[in-house]
Amino acid sequence: MSELFGNDPWWVVALKALLIFVFLVLYTLFNIWFERRVVARMQHRIGPNVNGPFGLLQSLADGVKLGLKEEIFPKAADKVVYYVAPIIAVVPSFLAWAVIPFGPVVNFFGEETPLQLTDLPVAVLYILAVTSVGVYGIVLAGWSSGSIYALLGGLRSSAQVISYEVAMGLSLVAVFIYAGSMSTSEIVAAQEDIWFFIPLLPSFIIYVIAMVGETNRAPFDLPEAEGELVGGFHTEYSSFKFAMFFLAEYINMVTVAALATTMFLGGWRAPFGIAQIWEGANEGYWPVLWFFLKTLGFIFMYIWLRGTLPRMRYDQFMHFGWKWLIPIALGWIVALAFIRKLQVEDMLDQNAMLIAAAVAGALLIVTFFLPSRDDEDEEPEPEPAEFDAFAGGYPVPPLPSQRATASSAPTTSQPTDGGV
Repeated sequence: MSELFGNDPWWVVALKALLIFVFLVLYTLFNIWFERRVVARMQHRIGPNVNGPFGLLQSLADGVKLGLKEEIFPKAADKVVYYVAPIIAVVPSFLAWAVIPFGPVVNFFGEETPLQLTDLPVAVLYILAVTSVGVYGIVLAGWSSGSIYALLGGLRSSAQVISYEVAMGLSLVAVFIYAGSMSTSEIVAAQEDIWFFIPLLPSFIIYVIAMVGETNRAPFDLPEAEGELVGGFHTEYSSFKFAMFFLAEYINMVTVAALATTMFLGGWRAPFGIAQIWEGANEGYWPVLWFFLKTLGFIFMYIWLRGTLPRMRYDQFMHFGWKWLIPIALGWIVALAFIRKLQVEDMLDQNAMLIAAAVAGALLIVTFFLPSRDDEDEEPEPEPAEFDAFAGGYPVPPLPSQRATASSAPTTSQPTDGGV
């Protein structure tokens, strides 16, 4: 597949890059509207329905509103880093799409070219490297704002991305072993017969969980937890700079969804059954539609999680990543390498591989519901003694510092000095 890339005229490369940029911006506007409508339906509300048909222009109106808002610059902020941080956050989210395949080779204004900007022998590693740079924008935004709440949000984000990026990378190692390549186009070609989410079901489950934590979305949206951090790392940002963080978050959602589609769901290939009854389903520009629908399914999953699950505690979140996801991913990689070796030597057939993947996936799901040892050993805290508001002799509760001694004070309801 590598001979298909690097031979396009400059205008073809420039036009494909422009189309990718336009696609991501429009897809972001659609996803914002889609999320608000779906969450509104879950909560028995109407959602945006005024601006444009079905409210489709509501996202555009919100973007214009953000651009016209007053710029606020914190007095204690580092000016240079404060302005550069949103750019660092949003640019990598666009660069990751350089190696995402949208479709097969097509006739593009008279030129035969694949629907992919370029490809690399280590394309998946390129995506992981580029997307991990985006966290620098979040960390620098929190540090440069001069606010303790923003700083804590930035520190949370760095720990979160490091933790769940390890699990995400380990889940993709299984794809490398099974496909024998790190090139995105070759991984899609290797799924012509069977999509990888079937034989690599545990890796798919781990990746889906890790991609939610990687993008700071509910129930893992701890860097911007409003309950304890006001707004997290972007507390001190407003207007267009805040809109850039907003854009980066939604494009990162689409990026990890596109990577999941490429790694596990056959990429741009038509869903099961369609290609069997329609020979042209995987030809021309139709694969762009299949690719869009698959990524939209992951976006719907994001919205569903946000509308149903409460935010986790930070210690629960880190415990889940380091003590569950990463060890399970490591164990699955070792088992898969052994199984793959047996397959290469014709000692194990495809059906046995599918059964092993199904059993491993079921065990993985069951382990998530088992109580941890810490929860079993933890003794329940004793219930506090009932507080008497009149323990001090006056009909007002004492100060918190006085509660320790309140129980030893006289319990009469009248003043102890005999006063009226």
